[in-house]
Amino acid sequence: MPDGAPVDISTSRHGDAAVLRAVGDVDMSGSPLFREGLRQLLQSRPKRLVVDLGGVEYMDSSGVATLVEAMKIARAGGTRLVLCAMKPRVRGIFEIARLDKYFAIFDTADQAING
Repeated sequence: MPDGAPVDISTSRHGDAAVLRAVGDVDMSGSPLFREGLRQLLQSRPKRLVVDLGGVEYMDSSGVATLVEAMKIARAGGTRLVLCAMKPRVRGIFEIARLDKYFAIFDTADQAING
């Protein structure tokens, strides 16, 4: 992770799927970088956008709002956005807000890419 960056974003392609992997905290300071990474991938209109959250220890409401916004953009563009590899603390936030009913959540990146 670059010095001072709250979250590190990397992207890759796996067939029809684009994968965004976040490492670090997705909070008020990290959400703009997270949003920009999602936006860039959504512009390429992949069939599936996998958001790998395995490296995210903490996500606040700004990170959740960023994912909800990305989901709406993805659906409008015909992309299926899925989440994977959430740590229990992050997954708990989605369950409390009942967003686990709105997002497809997979245990691993392989399942998310192929599922």
